[in-house]
Amino acid sequence: MFDTLSDRLAATFKNLRGKGRLTEADIDATAREIRIALLEADVALPVVRAFIKQVKERAAGAEVSQALNPAQQVIKIVNEELVSILGGETRRLRFAKNPPTVIMLAGLQGAGKTTLAGKMGRWLQQQGHTPLLVACDLQRPNAVNQLSVVAERAGVAIFAPEPGNGVGDPVKVATDSLAHAREKQYDVVVVDTAGRLGIDQELMQQAADIRDAVRPDEILFVVDAMIGQDAVTTAEAFRDGVGFDGVVLSKLDGDARGGAALSVAQVTGKQIMFASNGEKLDDFDAFHPDRMASRILGMGDMLTLIEKAEQTFSQQEAEKMAAKLAKGPKEFTLDDFLAQMEQVRKMGSISKLLGMMPGMGQMKDQINNLDERDVDRTAAIIKSMTPVERAEPTLINGSRRARIAKGSGVDVSAVKNLVERFFEARKMMSKMAQGGGMPGMPGVPGMGGGPGRKKGKQQKKAKGKRQSGNPMKRKQEEQEAADRRAAGQTGAFGLPQDGQAPEDFELPKEFKDLLPPK
Repeated sequence: MFDTLSDRLAATFKNLRGKGRLTEADIDATAREIRIALLEADVALPVVRAFIKQVKERAAGAEVSQALNPAQQVIKIVNEELVSILGGETRRLRFAKNPPTVIMLAGLQGAGKTTLAGKMGRWLQQQGHTPLLVACDLQRPNAVNQLSVVAERAGVAIFAPEPGNGVGDPVKVATDSLAHAREKQYDVVVVDTAGRLGIDQELMQQAADIRDAVRPDEILFVVDAMIGQDAVTTAEAFRDGVGFDGVVLSKLDGDARGGAALSVAQVTGKQIMFASNGEKLDDFDAFHPDRMASRILGMGDMLTLIEKAEQTFSQQEAEKMAAKLAKGPKEFTLDDFLAQMEQVRKMGSISKLLGMMPGMGQMKDQINNLDERDVDRTAAIIKSMTPVERAEPTLINGSRRARIAKGSGVDVSAVKNLVERFFEARKMMSKMAQGGGMPGMPGVPGMGGGPGRKKGKQQKKAKGKRQSGNPMKRKQEEQEAADRRAAGQTGAFGLPQDGQAPEDFELPKEFKDLLPPK
């Protein structure tokens, strides 16, 4: 969604780099480019004016004029101001002291409330809660059926005593749902209310009646991020007519320019609490202003990536894999390789995961052209091998490659390339297990493996990373590295944990191989 804005800002900051000192003309030109970028992104004009005023005042101050690198200081200012207009700190859900906690969803028809109710139920369930979805949209055709289907897919309970389609009293359904939740011991009730094609008094009154009947702990206004300036107008009307505590942005994966996300929190004074960025039930998460600002500026979102990895990868399995690799690279088989690929796939779209990596803005076209089916083809190739071949890939000769290729429906060259990639990955995983870290990613500042690196020529090891020539001392160093892994000082599969710098994580070779060539 923010691709256009990110590209414009990146081009603006590129003009600042290399300047040892910023003049007033440089600051004015930068502010003008940022203003144009924000207006093109459909950000509300009052928000743009306030943003530019703050940036210019801070850029002209001592924090920039006395900085060693003024350009980086300006980028830091823009990042901080973006975080500010996006709501500042992350806003968490308020849970009732005495369950159930009642969450009411409000918004226009077509904003995605019903689907989002299922996503929120799934998310709450993953957080350790027992949610109940309540069907109070009794006017839109098949709204109750839709919520029932979504709830079933999410594995969440639903309370829908009325058939809907114009039949039933939504206020009574909402009231009865609380008694049902207490009886069945559901600790969170998510009330899906009706929407309209536009703001009208009937909608406001019905939403207000449900609010008064159930006294929700949180009223969340669901807004379609693709409707631009209308999102702000609608949000203001709901705030004045019904009132709400937080905002949920839906359809963030669309092709809109993102102005709603950058405007609604500042204009309404209510923070964005959640964001839905895809069609799958798992494409839903808490909204973090600092992480979103980081994405807009092309700095990636390592914290979200790490959280996804921690949710997907089992620490026990990671330790078992590390112990296996510590014994030697040959212990890592194609079955293990396939298992890791499937674990990565569970984290979500690979293109989205790559987009969270710092510095990936320059590879945006390659990421967008990435074929997610490559993982499925790789799985098909490995599953077409015999157990012996998976355990010992060196046995795969020409005739075996031909048989595997025929069984998986690919070319023989694809089988050969996979085996070669596996040997490289095994070498890398073995190095990681021994505390050597990942090879550098080409083209990303601050990481090794730049474009000048020649094939077949090893890079110099950093001081302090050299292995001792004394066998006894080298064995002691390896044992210390194993002890650190056992103590949990490194995350699953090399991902940094709390206290480690996100930039210490570099793109795995398996991901790089999925990218199409430049």
